[in-house]
Amino acid sequence: MTSETHKFRIGDPVWAKMKGFSPWPGVVVLPPVDVKRPAIKKAMHCVNFFGTKDFAWIEETSMKPYEEFKDTLTKDKKSKPMKVAIGEMEKYLQNRGDTPQSQTPNKCQDDDAEFDALISGKQSVKKSTKKESRKRNLSEDSGSTASGPSSSTSKKRGRPAAKMAKDEDRDASPVTMSSKKAVMGLLDRPSAQRPSSPVLAMDLVTSSQTLREKDIQPSKLNFGFLGLGIMGAGMVKNLLNSGHNVTVWNRTTEKVKDFVEAGAKEALTPSDVIAECDITYSCVSDPQAAKDLVFGNCGVLQEINTTKGYVEMTSVDSDTSQDIAEAISLKGGRYLEAQIQGSKTQAQDGTLVVLVAGDRSLFDDCQSCFQAIGKNSFYLGEVGNASKMNLVLQTMIGVTLAGLAEGMALADRAGLQQKDVLEVLELTGLNCPSILQKGKAIIDGGFPTHQPLQHMQKDLKLSLNMGDQLEQPLPLTATANEVFKHAKRLGYGEHDVSAVYIRARF
Repeated sequence: MTSETHKFRIGDPVWAKMKGFSPWPGVVVLPPVDVKRPAIKKAMHCVNFFGTKDFAWIEETSMKPYEEFKDTLTKDKKSKPMKVAIGEMEKYLQNRGDTPQSQTPNKCQDDDAEFDALISGKQSVKKSTKKESRKRNLSEDSGSTASGPSSSTSKKRGRPAAKMAKDEDRDASPVTMSSKKAVMGLLDRPSAQRPSSPVLAMDLVTSSQTLREKDIQPSKLNFGFLGLGIMGAGMVKNLLNSGHNVTVWNRTTEKVKDFVEAGAKEALTPSDVIAECDITYSCVSDPQAAKDLVFGNCGVLQEINTTKGYVEMTSVDSDTSQDIAEAISLKGGRYLEAQIQGSKTQAQDGTLVVLVAGDRSLFDDCQSCFQAIGKNSFYLGEVGNASKMNLVLQTMIGVTLAGLAEGMALADRAGLQQKDVLEVLELTGLNCPSILQKGKAIIDGGFPTHQPLQHMQKDLKLSLNMGDQLEQPLPLTATANEVFKHAKRLGYGEHDVSAVYIRARF
């Protein structure tokens, strides 16, 4: 990491942009204890946003000096929250005095550099004088040099410089280097060419035959939807085609345009969706993304009140769901967890299975929506039950798919035709549409994404966590999780779950 990457210091007023949100005024600060730095090797700073009082780690590439871009970025920002934030920024600029902020040592930058140095795995063997050390510690790239971390980092690791030098000399020997290459070769032994996962186009206007056969009386309430990913897109399509009023938001705005043309309204932030709608659904990638939507800057909690309902459709663990439920309830809102079983095809056809728990009155108000997106909806009682049920089912599916992949790999190794295996399988008690579909994807080798492999691996990990909490052994789940993790590491995370075959075969 070079000194050029550190453009901001503690106290600098900035425009900071989070993914999916407009640039927002804030100030670079020392991070609070509970605001953890993301584990990525990029120059970042902790920013305290004015108006919302939220903290977030922001990459420098997503930050601009406040005063330099003030006129440009505030020209079209007339919303009340933005005016409040700008007002607080102006007060801050007036009250911070004449002390040059550039002379303030930047602890965030030191943390960035030390973090990068630690995860690089390299050790510095350069010697320097005390004067040079002091100068390096006060510089913007403190704790990181071209060859590794500073001496202060080495001390934290408890390794003297002389010992480090000997270790590096030993590591550089030809025998050790060849051993390292052998190990890396073993780790990277799969050599199958990784195909690109084809993007399956979606017709947002034409209703599926299944939806047309349903007798749906759309609710007159206004509905919101956060997340237009592989599952959310299909559900929003069916909500629109069944006559519901839907306002949408997505982290990447490019996806929104097609839905607006199909009849949806667009909102700029999650809080805008909540303000506009009576009931809002969320369907994003994982528990952390779900919590970021609720608790983050311009998030759901900002507009939740006694007239609002919130439905979490992201595949999450029960603890995450209960945390969100508590926060929504404290603001007076109603909360449901609605976990979905199915893939992209079922989402588009409106044949998902919906597992619901939480506020019963909200469940009743969502009936027309559940009818549009699914073939069945089950009410399971208190918050957490639907999440647990979903993880139980995902555990069964994940273990089954790992077994299918190993069986198909064994058949191929034994010289059998895999298509013959599927034909025989279709005549047995294992005849299952999902298994046959994944088996055909394995034979074709393209793995078009219907259910992302990384999502299945995430659910298996959540199942293992639940097993740990309940002291329930899950040896098969643990093994399947490792198989999916390996396939994900090979670059197949965004491909279909059937791509787990790559790990079994190669």
